[in-house]
Amino acid sequence: MQMTLRWYGSKFDTVTLKQIRQIPGVNGVITTLYDTVPGEVWSRERIKALKDEVAEAGLCIAGIESVNIHDEIKTGGPNRDMYIDNYIETLRNLGEEDIHLVCYNFMPVFDWTRTELARVRPDGSTVLAYTQEAVDNLIPEKMFDSIAGDMNGSVMPGWEPERMAHVKELFELYKNIDEETLFNNLVYFLKAIMPVCNEYDIKMAIHPDDPAWPVFGLPRIITCKENILRMMKMVDDPHNGVTFCAGSYGTNLKNDLPDMIRSLKGRVHFAHVRNLKFLDPNPETLNFEEAPHLSRCGSFDLYEIVKALHDIGFEGPIRPDHGRMIWGEVGMPGYGLYDRALGACYINGLIEAIEKNDRK
Repeated sequence: MQMTLRWYGSKFDTVTLKQIRQIPGVNGVITTLYDTVPGEVWSRERIKALKDEVAEAGLCIAGIESVNIHDEIKTGGPNRDMYIDNYIETLRNLGEEDIHLVCYNFMPVFDWTRTELARVRPDGSTVLAYTQEAVDNLIPEKMFDSIAGDMNGSVMPGWEPERMAHVKELFELYKNIDEETLFNNLVYFLKAIMPVCNEYDIKMAIHPDDPAWPVFGLPRIITCKENILRMMKMVDDPHNGVTFCAGSYGTNLKNDLPDMIRSLKGRVHFAHVRNLKFLDPNPETLNFEEAPHLSRCGSFDLYEIVKALHDIGFEGPIRPDHGRMIWGEVGMPGYGLYDRALGACYINGLIEAIEKNDRK
């Protein structure tokens, strides 16, 4: 497995490539052209400039997260084929620059949902958190306003102000889109891009919905073992795979995370390994928060998650995710340096122990 860290680019990230390079065992980044908009073609020149910047720091680009998908594609709108053609051109340009992994999502309107970005834990650190009560009492158009004050001046992925300014229009766009329609639109998109993925050996790794159930009445489809296996079967190509995000699938405690991983042998292209702590698991009063990566600090057994990845022969990029803000650090919530560096070292320790034990 290749340990990486997510990096948003020098103009947007408070964490520098120099700092990432100094984390033991981290030799790559998962990055993006953060100032592009869905539907825009990524030029080869910009991709090369990004690649060169990362290489100069002694790192490599292990994958892209994300090339965002235009809402016309998700809704099956009249212009979807044009936007799919643009997406294919971007994939071709990435392939020409020897980049072979793209993480993406198919979530309507909100890429992810948290009701707090800076909940204070007993140890004084702050974390992302979710309560069902807060969601039930929120007007969707006010969702961005409710968390904007805790963004520390950063632009959160999926919550860009220019996008949130049109939330009402986006909800109108999706009003007739149910789960089956959304699923069919995903299959249409994947079938269209598989030829270029095969040509350039680009692995498409879909990120699960976060949380793993409908929010504000919007459909969610990448939520459980049954749905993801259906997607693998409908587009049965090895380049059609998943980003196994433990924290996203794990929002639903019915999901057996190690079992899900083992059911996806050969189709897990990328892994996000993180921990959640459930303060109230009742679906009607659900309350969870991001936790330190150490298993006993949360509700997940990270040893069993990493072991499952090892057991299926996963060798792709892996990264810690949604770290706490600790030691006075100020930055993009969930994406500071210190706690993610601790997480990377902890996960690398698990990998080393599992691999050595397997050789006995």
